[in-house]
Amino acid sequence: MRFFIRTFIEFLQDKDYRSLLGASIIILFGGAFVYMYAEGWRFIDALYFASITLTTIGYGDFAPKTDLGKIFTIIYIGLGVGLILTFVNTVFNHFKDARKNYNARK
Repeated sequence: MRFFIRTFIEFLQDKDYRSLLGASIIILFGGAFVYMYAEGWRFIDALYFASITLTTIGYGDFAPKTDLGKIFTIIYIGLGVGLILTFVNTVFNHFKDARKNYNARK
């Protein structure tokens, strides 16, 4: 457990990683606010939909009904999925490299 906490702290100390994390959070919450406005959803529902959309899970329990919501979703997926997947890949590679270095030191 200590390894994960230390690696996460190292991750947050890197300026490039923080920028990527910040951009991912802005895209996620920005999408949620647009869905709140366009679809009239509660914040938690909008955030949930934005999260499952950007992670390409897409359970299907929520879907945009308005034209604005549908058009935004097309653009949102195009811009957001790449950013979120880059963030997930970066976190994975950081932990993989940290684990390799940790095992090499042992």
